[in-house]
Amino acid sequence: MTARPEGSPLWRFIADSVGREIAQRVYAPGDRLPTETELAQRFGVNRHTVRRAVASLQDQGLVRIEQGRGTFVQEDVVDYPLSRRTRFSEIVQRQAKSPSGHCLRIATVPADAQMAEALSLAPGAPVALIETVGMVDDHPVSLAAHHFPLERFPHLFEAYEAERKITPMFRRLGVEDYLRRSTKITARMPDAYEVRHLRLARTAPVLCLEAVNVDGKGMPIEYGLTRFAASRVQVLVDTLPA
Repeated sequence: MTARPEGSPLWRFIADSVGREIAQRVYAPGDRLPTETELAQRFGVNRHTVRRAVASLQDQGLVRIEQGRGTFVQEDVVDYPLSRRTRFSEIVQRQAKSPSGHCLRIATVPADAQMAEALSLAPGAPVALIETVGMVDDHPVSLAAHHFPLERFPHLFEAYEAERKITPMFRRLGVEDYLRRSTKITARMPDAYEVRHLRLARTAPVLCLEAVNVDGKGMPIEYGLTRFAASRVQVLVDTLPA
């Protein structure tokens, strides 16, 4: 282990040492770091000093702290371009990464004012809700609530059960392609549900993308609210026409 420079605070020496090991791939992206107790024993310091060092590594973007799970080396940030055709799996695959995910919830809900306006429905009209977690290289990056007009797609749930992905589901329902009409981006701190499913620290912000997708005739077919772990995704806006 490298000797501590004279006058350097202990926490900074620990942060520099662990940061150097991350750079050297002693700890690879996604790896869990030793616990505070283990690091305290290794460097002969108290846990408060280790905690300050880990906080410094988090501030540098080298690690992320997941509540109840530990501290992990930060993975490469995923570029997420927004354009007329925005498809999660295609975006991830173009970056030589592996997309996956799973469904959290399927339900029929009444359209609230926001859903009704986005989907051109009457308030209270039946809406299909499909909520999913999007994974990149087995790490959660997105939590998405997809809403669809059930009056237009009465067999939507059966189509989704058969395909388990949105784009193939639409094809089964007769929509060969769809485009992004609008996206609104905001940021905030996560709620407990997002902390759990995105494996976030309570102090880690989420990016919220509120989007409307339309069919080839311009009719709205999906209203989506996607929450991204801000430290894992970089949203890019395509300003040129397709």
